[in-house]
Amino acid sequence: MNMRKLATVALLLSGAALTVASRSRGPEAEAAIPGAETAIHVYKSPTCGCCAKWVTHMEAAGFAVTVEDETDMAGVKRRTGVPFDLSSCHTAVAGDRVIEGHVPARVVRRFLEEGPKVAGISVPGMPVGSPGMEGPNPQPYDVIAFDGNGNRTVFERVDPR
Repeated sequence: MNMRKLATVALLLSGAALTVASRSRGPEAEAAIPGAETAIHVYKSPTCGCCAKWVTHMEAAGFAVTVEDETDMAGVKRRTGVPFDLSSCHTAVAGDRVIEGHVPARVVRRFLEEGPKVAGISVPGMPVGSPGMEGPNPQPYDVIAFDGNGNRTVFERVDPR
């Protein structure tokens, strides 16, 4: 085999190995390539329409979204550390960060980029005017940051009006 063919084969094998390695990470792993889409894995009820709208909102904002229909959402929230009083209808994971409920994509992006020392952020309940919950008379709502020790703070106030 001449050197050109050998180099071509080596290059192809390297590319294949990188492809396999990047695909072998779990769905919750965040994209590692700068400028690449951010991977986000969403757990939702199979019958939830507002969750599907939120997924569409996140995809439109450039997130690489995978969806897992889940019948035990309480179990998902327990496993991901979402406090009961901050729960909503769906739970998303990006790397080791949790995004609970109808958090706007721009807030998720800021949260992931700034990387505050918290476990996640949440829009508790299902406020009208949040992504996926569009409707008449939208109201301001808070995005709450939480850690594993019961601490909470307002990460951002959103006014969809």
